Amino acid sequence: MKIILIIFSVLAVPLAAFAQATPTPNRLDNSGLAPNASQLPTPARNGETEVDILGSYYQQNGDHSAVEGGIGSQHLTDVAPTILLNVPLDSTTRLAANVGIDYYASASSDKIDQVMSSPSASDVRYHADFGLARALADKQTTLGAGAGVSKEYDYLSFNLLASWARSSADGNRQLAVTGQAFLDQITLITPAELRVGGTRNHKYGTDNRQSFTLSLVYAQVLGKRLQVALSAEPVVQRGLLSTPFQRVYFFDYAPGGLEPGELGTAKAEVLPRLRVKYPVSLRLTYYATDLVQLRGFYRFYNDNFGIRAHTLELETPLKLTPFFTLYPFYRYHTQTAATYFAPYLVHSVADEYFTSDYDLSAFSANKFGLGFRYAPLYGLSRFKTPFGGRVAKFKSLDLRYGYYRQSTGLTANVVSADLSFVLP
Repeated sequence: MKIILIIFSVLAVPLAAFAQATPTPNRLDNSGLAPNASQLPTPARNGETEVDILGSYYQQNGDHSAVEGGIGSQHLTDVAPTILLNVPLDSTTRLAANVGIDYYASASSDKIDQVMSSPSASDVRYHADFGLARALADKQTTLGAGAGVSKEYDYLSFNLLASWARSSADGNRQLAVTGQAFLDQITLITPAELRVGGTRNHKYGTDNRQSFTLSLVYAQVLGKRLQVALSAEPVVQRGLLSTPFQRVYFFDYAPGGLEPGELGTAKAEVLPRLRVKYPVSLRLTYYATDLVQLRGFYRFYNDNFGIRAHTLELETPLKLTPFFTLYPFYRYHTQTAATYFAPYLVHSVADEYFTSDYDLSAFSANKFGLGFRYAPLYGLSRFKTPFGGRVAKFKSLDLRYGYYRQSTGLTANVVSADLSFVLP
């Protein structure tokens, strides 16, 4: 029961903080992102190394590109293979690693230069996170620390993490506290027509951003069939919070005799340099029968940009056989617009801050899909590895498909897979 509670509380921690480490445009619902290494659950049995090979393919379409000031193609594809390692060093200490790449191609980023392909039209993000966790002598307290790095063409991010968790003596309750800091450096790539010194000037300059997250999660087993987790994750961001290559077109701005909205009449997006987020969430897991679970999640979000959001998720794993599980899922999200958002040709040059990024607009969205997990008692297969002839077990296979639709017209499809292995 204690292991179940630990895993449950880990799953209750949203991944929004990790998402701060990359500015890749319009990646929805953390698609292509894996949890921080130090937040992974402990291996099922002491002495076993767990290896997960994850992969996802994400594709979206829409017509509100922020790079083009709220108009234009939002077509994007994203392929993200990742390897997760969870290695026990001894009976109380474990090392975790999360290493992967993230390749994307974006039609909107290709419009940074308007008439030529830009370096950000496609890019590869490299990321690596490492974590160390140790259970103290009381067997109820676990301390953790982690660090990571993420790099792509116009972005470099480092993060540090520290965590503390304490379970009750009976294993039915746990409080987990995690603090994380992201230190980011952004290359100031502006639209070609806005570059000082001409469109060929590639001396962009840089700016910085820092993000600080505190995660508080309290999880409790309320009975044989019901578990609950409450969490709060305040986030403070300061520094460059706007995206320098996203244009904004104004109804009353037309230099050089051009009409508003023509090439050359845009300005780069400007947002405040401080953002504070206040998300709180509730997660419930109910074991209706030995074969059916109900997993519910609700999150309320608020920030000083004026966005207020509600998110509701429901997943119902159905065990069709002892080893085969189907899990349909559904997610609903709705939010108000940021104070600084306006569509194409609606902003005035008198505005202090301005953006036409539809991620900051008012919208509602639905996501639904189906996944399955196949995990035979003795695994799918066994094979020898190059590491001293050790025999590895192919433990389980997870496949998942999701379809996303936003009220702005944006649609997306994501397919993901998780191949899980165990090395004794």
